[in-house]
Amino acid sequence: MATQTTAWLADAARTALDGACDAVREAGAGDAVDGVAPAVVTAPTSTEEVASVLAAAHAHDLAVVARGRGTKLTWGLPPSRCDVVVDVSGLDRVLEHAAGDLIVRAQAGTRLADLQAAVAAAGQRLLVDETVPGASIGGSIATAAAGPSRVAVGTVRDLLIGVTVVRADGVVAKAGGRVVKNVAGYDLGKLVTGSFGTLAVVTDAFFRLHPLPEARRWVSVEVADPAAAQRAGQAVVQGQVVPSAVEVDLPAGGPGTVTVLLEGLGAGVEGRAATTASLLTEATGATVSHAEAEPAGWGRYPWHDDGAAAGRDGDRATGLKLTTALSGVGDVLAAARDAAAAAGVPVALRGSAGAGVLYGALPAGTDAAAVAAVVEATRVACTARGGSLVVLDAPPEVRDAVDVWGPVPAIDLMRRVKDQFDPGHLLAPGRFVGEI
Repeated sequence: MATQTTAWLADAARTALDGACDAVREAGAGDAVDGVAPAVVTAPTSTEEVASVLAAAHAHDLAVVARGRGTKLTWGLPPSRCDVVVDVSGLDRVLEHAAGDLIVRAQAGTRLADLQAAVAAAGQRLLVDETVPGASIGGSIATAAAGPSRVAVGTVRDLLIGVTVVRADGVVAKAGGRVVKNVAGYDLGKLVTGSFGTLAVVTDAFFRLHPLPEARRWVSVEVADPAAAQRAGQAVVQGQVVPSAVEVDLPAGGPGTVTVLLEGLGAGVEGRAATTASLLTEATGATVSHAEAEPAGWGRYPWHDDGAAAGRDGDRATGLKLTTALSGVGDVLAAARDAAAAAGVPVALRGSAGAGVLYGALPAGTDAAAVAAVVEATRVACTARGGSLVVLDAPPEVRDAVDVWGPVPAIDLMRRVKDQFDPGHLLAPGRFVGEI
């Protein structure tokens, strides 16, 4: 796809940005946001600098897109405008770790892996999966990225207990901190989580931590088809073994696996693993395997198995997020496989059989019409079972052929929230649902 060029900056606007941040440069080819080229890139290193940049951009009616590590900039839709990229990768410090309180505060550009290394020294962890290699704190909040750990503790929005953000007009706002939730007004952390940077720019966040387990055990069973995957998942969820994750992995064609992660004290894990093995064998008739190391692809989206999603437009796979009630996991998996077979394309499926959140990958180069057919048929199945289908990532020609977000019942409310937080629609305009 040809890169779209945004408006040049007036001298007064560039002067204002230069005065707001020590690091301002002309944008290059590698700075385009999903094909939309900005005029300049700013690299603030503090909340105060972010606020100054946004205030300057607001005064000159400049559209701004925040960028962390750039691992998910192609998710959603391209911005309708992008004059300034605010690169927050320089905000990369763990600011506070209160081990006794199981609390950590980190800046938005901090890589998840670096935060995990910092708190692991105290025998702790943030139960947020690094679903995309190199992902940052801010990007994980902005996209509500989540992996297998959601079964045990929920997603990033459930672990987020405080946040500092900068509004479009440069005003700094804070909510929560060492408390469990905000007590008045908007629950700011939950609002910005999953908003794709369209409400405010996150600069740092407080999270609740959990102890590292003494023992971990993965118990896996081969499943011949989606129906067997459904039986295996339900058996474990209903089996009182308290799994930390229940993941199904169905590669394109052939059988798949259901893998259960058990964590805790050594003896307890051994006993629960034995019970889990019995449940899986009874549900599927297959023999189970045990491992003390995570299986290949664990915690990763299936379109990142070969790195394709991070490549050029022609190399990008199509990534789907499928949600359903737990009772519909098997039906949705089957519907996706059937739709792909009817369209003559392969589909890889992976996700939580314990939470009803699944992900699908269609290979790079798949015909856009075939992708559209798979999306339409699978979305019907998801909707019928209380869920939805979102196209998270796709090359431009595919996005032109599909409804990326699908129906959104709360769209009017979401637009009102956008208008309240960003009346001029200057933050990542058009990237989110309903072109918010």
